[in-house]
Amino acid sequence: MNKLPFTKTQIEQIIKTHPTPFIIYDEKAIRENAKHVNKAFSWVPGFKNYFAVKANPNPFLLKILKEEGMGTDCSSLPELILSEKIGTVGEDIMFTSNDTPTEEFVKAKELGAVINLDDISHIDFLEKSAGIPDLICFRYNPGSARAREHAGFIGNPEDAKYGLTHEQLFEAYKIAKEKGVKRFGLHTMVISNELNPAYFVDTAKMLFELVVDIKKEVDVDIEFVNLGGGIGIPHKPEDKPVDLEYLSSQMKEVYDEIVVKNGLDGLKIVMECGRMITGPYGYLVSTVRHIKNTYKDYVGLDACMANNMRPALYGAYHHIVVLGKENDELTHKYDVTGSLCENNDKFAIDRILPEIVRSDIFVIRQSGAHGYAMGFNYNGKLKSAELLLREDGSVVQIRRAETVDDYFATLDFDKLKGFL
Repeated sequence: MNKLPFTKTQIEQIIKTHPTPFIIYDEKAIRENAKHVNKAFSWVPGFKNYFAVKANPNPFLLKILKEEGMGTDCSSLPELILSEKIGTVGEDIMFTSNDTPTEEFVKAKELGAVINLDDISHIDFLEKSAGIPDLICFRYNPGSARAREHAGFIGNPEDAKYGLTHEQLFEAYKIAKEKGVKRFGLHTMVISNELNPAYFVDTAKMLFELVVDIKKEVDVDIEFVNLGGGIGIPHKPEDKPVDLEYLSSQMKEVYDEIVVKNGLDGLKIVMECGRMITGPYGYLVSTVRHIKNTYKDYVGLDACMANNMRPALYGAYHHIVVLGKENDELTHKYDVTGSLCENNDKFAIDRILPEIVRSDIFVIRQSGAHGYAMGFNYNGKLKSAELLLREDGSVVQIRRAETVDDYFATLDFDKLKGFL
């Protein structure tokens, strides 16, 4: 697990200007990680990681990743606009949505994004709403039969609302070809937060075999395959990150065995990883507000699940560091909670920590993806600020904390006067 990029003294100085809670990102580590990903897959024709904007929709971070050669994976109109705002347009955008409204297809086509269709019926819908582009991609759902052949899928694919069946996929390429589409892509997303590289190799094998079959049956040349995301990050101290070099070498063997052997070398491979790019390098910093001793011992923070809801939503483990007490003996068992009026507002349950006192500073690790992005305002809770630790050691605010005025911004209290 990576070392914290700051000390207690540095955080105490930051808190004087930016009160807790806040999420702080390590720019140097994010850039180095992006370079690592690109280097590991440098053998891949046309390799590009389309950073999943849903993981962290902060334009400052998106701009950093753009500078490191990454595109954006978008699934909504605001995410498309975020990409446009940082200067990412054209085929550096992968647009993958579902139950898609007209205006999102229109904007995606306007930006020249790669449009990835989630359903066979969307071909006609896209044609009527925005027109058929020269390049179209389809999202594949392998179904339960395929799931039995391949490991690591997210549950039963037949229960997922995403993608086309095997039969629909081949029919979709035929229809698109008849409508004049000249370029084609193939996409799937069947793995989430996985640390076993074999599952990603298996996914690549599945798509490579499909590319060969589509060429034979439909006479369509697939230009690229998008393997989706899902590369996990270490959450517990004993977890090991995915060995990208090993994953890449294994994928190359499968590429040579299937793609090159069938004369389709030149097939591009892209991904849409988000969590593994920024997740390990974002830290939720929070101050202990109260200690409560009843049937259990509770540490109450000034952060809550509005700042990182993954532990409450998924039971996800996030490692906690108590600044200044990193080397203290772990002697006490606590539930680490927020102030939301929900009993699942807990960052940790029965976590063994040093003895905690009020004003201790907690760092909740792995908060760099699906932390701020999944925030909400239930119970009137306000979302925290986001800070960036620059490579030169300076700290800048890249998103201010929400205020009560923000919470009420969509309400017109003048209309309330005299309202019956």
